[in-house]
Formats: sequence, C-alpha cells, structure tokens
Amino acid sequence: MNRSKQCALALAAVLALILPAGAQAAVPAGQPVDGIHCEQMEGSVLHIHQHVAIFDHGKPVTIPDDVGRPIVGQCFYWLHTHTPDGIVHVESPNYKTFTLGNLFDIWGQPLSKSNVAGAKPKPGEHVAVWVDGQSYAGNPRNIELTEHLDVTIEVGPPYAKPAPFTAWNGN
Repeated sequence: MNRSKQCALALAAVLALILPAGAQAAVPAGQPVDGIHCEQMEGSVLHIHQHVAIFDHGKPVTIPDDVGRPIVGQCFYWLHTHTPDGIVHVESPNYKTFTLGNLFDIWGQPLSKSNVAGAKPKPGEHVAVWVDGQSYAGNPRNIELTEHLDVTIEVGPPYAKPAPFTAWNGN
C-alpha cells in the first residue's frame, strides 16, 4: 500500500472516532464532488480564472489557499485555489460548465441566501450578490464560472457596489 493511501486510511479512522455517527467531514478528500474529479495533475483542456470576494458585514471573508487541493488525496479538483486572494482556477480535462455552487461544495462551505461560508445576515438584512459589477438576484449557486468573472457577495450591509477586480496578474 502506498504512503498516500495509508494516510487516507489513517485520516478516515481518526474521523470515524471523532465525528458523530452518520456525520461526514465537510471538506472532500479526493472523492468526486458534483461529478468533478480530483486528479493527480491539473486539467489543460479548459483553463480559466475567476475572482470571488465575500464580505461579512463589510469585513472580508478569505477563501483560503489550496481549496480543492486536499492533502490526504494529494490531487487537484478541476476547481481550486492556489492563494488566498479570491482567484479561482478552473483547470479541467474537458469542456464543462462549472458554477459557484460547485466551488463552494469543493470548499465544503454553504452557499445560499441565508449562509455564505458561515456568514449569515441578521434579521432584516440580506445577502447581496454582484456579478461583473451588476446586481444578481438569482440563486448564487447557479452563477456560471466564465473567464475573468468577478463575483462579490455581501452578507449584510453596507451593500456598496464593488469596484471591478483588475489584478489578474497574468491569470
């Protein structure tokens, strides 16, 4: 048995001891998520980038580095991050439509009008979503990830129209 399989089995055993019966770890460890696989190398057929910014009552919520790059699985999901700057990498071995909901599922975080990665609006508040500077009223999970898409999610006020993201740095 190779080292990575030994580590995966050890982690599964530890999680079985500490998680309640029937509970699952929130962050995927290499198994397919929404039909998106975790492979040894990044795909090269579809290679695009997006920017996602989240604010909880005006305070930034960081999307961490290495979302979609589980240590246990030692692989790359077709949607992942490298750095905590909000840049999302879609690197797929085939052409496919990916959504913001897919990213949050791989991250292991909720995405709805009442909970965005643990940030929740207070009574009388709402979640405001901006796509390329335009207000978006639909389900944020359904936002299609296209090249250089810029998404800002504001949980609670101030609800200010975001400045366009321009720091693509070759992405």
